[in-house]
Amino acid sequence: MLACVTMKMLHHAKCFQRLTIFGSVRALHKDNRRATPQNFSNYESMKQDFRLEIPEYFNFAKDVLDQWTNMEKAGKKPSNPAFWWINGKGEEVRWSFEELGSLSRKFANILSEACSLQRGDRVILILPRVPEWWLANVACLRTGTVLIPGTTQLTQKDILYRLQSSKANCIITNDVLAPAVDAIAPKCENLHSKLIVSENSREGWGNLKEMMKCASDSHTCVKTKHNEIMAMFFTSGTSGYPKMTAHTHSSFGLGLSVNGRFWLDLTPSDVMWNTSDTGWAKSAWSSVFSPWIQGACVFAHHLPRFEPTSVLQTLSKYPITVFCSAATVYRMLVQNDMASYKFKSLKHCVSAGEPITPDVTEKWRNKTGLDIYEGYGQTETVLICGNFKGMKIKPGSMGKPSPAFDVKIVDVNGNVLPPGQEGDIGIQVLPNRPFGLFAHYADDPAKTASTLRGNFYITGDRGYMDEDGYFWFVARSDDIILSSGYRIGPFEVENALNEHPSVAESAVVSSPDPIRGEVVKAFIVLNPDYKSHDQEQLIKEIQEHVKKTTAPYKYPRKVGILIITNICSVLWKISTVYFYILMNIFFTHATPHVPN
Repeated sequence: MLACVTMKMLHHAKCFQRLTIFGSVRALHKDNRRATPQNFSNYESMKQDFRLEIPEYFNFAKDVLDQWTNMEKAGKKPSNPAFWWINGKGEEVRWSFEELGSLSRKFANILSEACSLQRGDRVILILPRVPEWWLANVACLRTGTVLIPGTTQLTQKDILYRLQSSKANCIITNDVLAPAVDAIAPKCENLHSKLIVSENSREGWGNLKEMMKCASDSHTCVKTKHNEIMAMFFTSGTSGYPKMTAHTHSSFGLGLSVNGRFWLDLTPSDVMWNTSDTGWAKSAWSSVFSPWIQGACVFAHHLPRFEPTSVLQTLSKYPITVFCSAATVYRMLVQNDMASYKFKSLKHCVSAGEPITPDVTEKWRNKTGLDIYEGYGQTETVLICGNFKGMKIKPGSMGKPSPAFDVKIVDVNGNVLPPGQEGDIGIQVLPNRPFGLFAHYADDPAKTASTLRGNFYITGDRGYMDEDGYFWFVARSDDIILSSGYRIGPFEVENALNEHPSVAESAVVSSPDPIRGEVVKAFIVLNPDYKSHDQEQLIKEIQEHVKKTTAPYKYPRKVGILIITNICSVLWKISTVYFYILMNIFFTHATPHVPN
């Protein structure tokens, strides 16, 4: 039905046909819980048939979103909105693709004219789940500016690091973070434009709501090459501060078609709700590109705080057909009495960001009748492996490789290992680099080069493949901590801890947690002057210090304190801390800690 229309949606017709082909279109409110794929026949045909030609020029706003507007006007698309937003105060926003286009062009004119931004300039966006976040995403696409999202949990120190390291020219945020930006702005020589999403004016800032009232919706989208940098995401590493992962217009704008079409299995009749934080690449995955590639509706609920009952009520009240969330969310949801909630429209549930355990998937299935299809990917990639409709789900497995990548388990020399043998999870990048992979770590060629081993990009995760071709996650090969879907590098937490006057030395590790999967655990050597302090009170003080120094989600929920008198050297302190960690591994009950 749509093939003849979608041929006009790209410079290369075959490319977009591959991008958007889908099966039967269902009515918006129809209760249909089938596990049969809508966009493909089975896993084998999906892997074999998927091909996507990359055009020389590509811009998601022009070549995808504006074409859905044309289809909408021609009556060749279901009446689903493109965007549907609610909050806990009864407010609601619905935009068609045409309205999304008009509003985003106004925003684009503000960036180009009022902010004097040029193609390639960098824009930091730190907003919660408010409609302006989505408009900013599309406006940056239209202007060719490079979007750099950030979580609203960032502290003043975090924002300063991001502004300076990215050389950002503009920042967009709200009342909460504007004072922090003002305090450090004089240290950021590249920053010349500040936009605030607020009902009130603020000196030195452009008020976006007021500017939108006067802006023209006439704007010509820039003509971007497919390999131009489109966005950068800060991602934590095992050493040093977060790195900037650079994605191109094609790596996400086209690459995420494998997520939308196959893993999420979306059509224009679907309503997709993804609960990811707006600062993470997962929001680009499932709140922007994947659903809109398929013409589906992006649903958003602005929850200031996560509340399981609010999530369950939303799934019951609204016609959400596809739900995506981290394992931690599902873990919290199944602990509630779900008998009174009826998810009449929900038909497909997916999870990513952290491993989900078989007991959670079993409880969810028992309570809802629906499976959870786990997916595996990174900030640097699109979907690497996934459980897809129509295939057998092995609880605890990441599923099989997505059509975007040739995934293998490799040894330290880059040799492919046989089934059942543990090694590093790698993606083949030679002789042909997959288009769904990031371009590079910005301004860090050494870090970029370190990800390559032989013919493979090394993900940093260890796993194995079984005899049936299913992949299984074992652990990170570095010290990254995955907590509630957040990626936490120990270096930043240790730096924050060491700034507290009571801390002589510290080391941070991952600790198992029944709700969050993993949490940050800190081992601290106290300075002698603090050995007589009340330890419980001191631990709380140190935790609060870390929350204020770096993003609050990084603070150590467990703390072990070791008091040493007559410290002879820094080397002794460090060795003692790491001995304490080894003791924790073998005798976890022996380590004092304060869960919070």
